[in-house]
Amino acid sequence: MKAELIKINPKNPEQEIIDRAGKILREGGLVAFPTETVYGLGGDGLNAESSARIYQAKGRPSDNPLIIHIAQMEDLETAARRIPKGAVRLAERFWPGPLTMIFPKTDIVPYETTGGLDSVAVRMPGHPAALALIRAGGGFVAAPSANRSGRPSPTLAAHVAEDLGETVDMILDGGRAGIGLESTIVDFTEDVPVILRPGYINREMLVSCIGQVNMDPGLQEQNRPPKAPGMRYRHYSPRAPLAIVQGEAGRAAAFINELARMEEQKGGRAGILACRETEHLYQAGLVKSIGSRSLDETIAKHLYQVLREFDQEQVSCIYSESFDTPRMGQAVMNRLKKAAGGRVIQVPDDE
Repeated sequence: MKAELIKINPKNPEQEIIDRAGKILREGGLVAFPTETVYGLGGDGLNAESSARIYQAKGRPSDNPLIIHIAQMEDLETAARRIPKGAVRLAERFWPGPLTMIFPKTDIVPYETTGGLDSVAVRMPGHPAALALIRAGGGFVAAPSANRSGRPSPTLAAHVAEDLGETVDMILDGGRAGIGLESTIVDFTEDVPVILRPGYINREMLVSCIGQVNMDPGLQEQNRPPKAPGMRYRHYSPRAPLAIVQGEAGRAAAFINELARMEEQKGGRAGILACRETEHLYQAGLVKSIGSRSLDETIAKHLYQVLREFDQEQVSCIYSESFDTPRMGQAVMNRLKKAAGGRVIQVPDDE
């Protein structure tokens, strides 16, 4: 049965629609909804059957933890225990917002939601429609990104419909997601807080608030048990194979042009992921600019959309510039490397 797709006011969501969606969640159904990061696929986070249905709908491995979304601080202690003072400070500064924190779980949270782990990931999103839905749905909504497992995360309701339109009950269309990348995840089950997934809230922002914060080795090692979404499995991938080309901008562009011409000689067509500052350097392939390096939030915002556009254009391969920008570069490159399956081509400098 095809999901019901309903437009809502993203700033002041219609209560009648929210009440209908909340009823679906309370009865064990699934609702896709907008957040400030990407669209989420929501189910009752305290209902083991609802969480199992989320995994089934996405085709997601059942040991890949889900994030529980809450709408008020008091509910944190219901799902999590041993909440350090540093976590409270981060919540006071960044919630509601694109920050997920991991704590030892309470018994009320089923292992089906946590991927079998004794820890739980919790976030309070900053989107009015998301907060309203969480309240209407019982207060604890498990919600990974609303895409088929491994695909680019959805930043538009149309992306959700494309991937999950036959497997969810309702899709709330609140327009384009503002940030475009998933939340930062910080693990508070260690003595020193650890970033498990970089995002809009970067390490410098966290350190300025609570002091020492480490980066998890699992960001580089693919065979570690996943303590957070996206740590083990290939994610965010377009249908065509993707490679990242690193090097000085001019030399990287020349190398990508050569690769794109070779692809054309084989009867294919290369997609090229560029930025506004460099798109003029390309003379081959299908070139798409995803934003400006001087305003790298635009790169984050458009990354997944452009990867999906390449799918629609049916390119045979994709080459991406490297986006090691100061503000969002770590998060963007984390997603790109996942999408590429770790394939990075280093272009040597002139000697």
